[in-house]
Amino acid sequence: ILTILGNSAVLATAVKRSSFLKSPELLTVNLAIADIGMAISMYPLAIASAWNHAWLGGDASCVYYALMGFLFGVCSMMTLCAMAVIRFLVTNSSKSNSNKISKNTVRILITFIWLYSLLWAILPLVGWGYYGPEPFGISCTIAWSKFHSSSNGFSFILSMFLLCTVLPALTIVACYLGIAWKVHKAYQEIQNTDRIPNAARLEKKLTLMAVLISVGFLSSWTPYAAASFWSIFNSSDSLQPIITLLPCLFAKSSTAYNPFIYYIFSKTFRHEIKQLQCCCGWRVHFFSTDNSAENSVSMMWSG
Repeated sequence: ILTILGNSAVLATAVKRSSFLKSPELLTVNLAIADIGMAISMYPLAIASAWNHAWLGGDASCVYYALMGFLFGVCSMMTLCAMAVIRFLVTNSSKSNSNKISKNTVRILITFIWLYSLLWAILPLVGWGYYGPEPFGISCTIAWSKFHSSSNGFSFILSMFLLCTVLPALTIVACYLGIAWKVHKAYQEIQNTDRIPNAARLEKKLTLMAVLISVGFLSSWTPYAAASFWSIFNSSDSLQPIITLLPCLFAKSSTAYNPFIYYIFSKTFRHEIKQLQCCCGWRVHFFSTDNSAENSVSMMWSG
């Protein structure tokens, strides 16, 4: 519910401000699409299976669930990687070159991200790698246990781990470390901290927001990655079902964090959210004496 409502608000705000969106903000929209796509295509089936205490459907639904999870998961990871690279390029470019990343360039990049994610998602369907049930039995994913029992599974998992996890994660870390060093050097050059340019403040806030989004995603998926790699080198039966279930649920919660981060750090997003009207049974009306964003806003709820 939080994922769908939060990311729907992000998309509604983006549509409303479509003519004012900057090039890097298109990646934020793409990340919201991936998060809400995961929630809609996967979570209802997983919730129903949890209430049923067993996986609903047969092999076809298991493959579908695993494919959707892999597709949207890789898409989110690569989108975060692209966001980090673009923020690094913008931060380290001169003022005259900072606007060279056009919307068409970002659109091509987003298209490449989806094609790259789709390629990896369909590879197990054409014979390289496998999809299978999770150890706790109410969701499906990559068959990690095939790492040792099959050379096919070994090569797929190793390649996927390097190209879809390790390299993007290292790129994200390297880019933000580079940005942090650049910002640190820039602030050292400013003698009077009370006169920090507004552009520098905005740059610092945008960078911090991007870092928190990446940290939230990586930290949410780290326990799941640890449990998955345990099952690579050990039998899945060596872990209690609850130990494999909780990391999976924690990883799925990563789709709900980003709208809250936007709300905290983006004044524009907060202002747009206050103007949205929820039409699903309840309506929220906002009244203000003038157009100032600083004035208090009163709310009237009517069913």
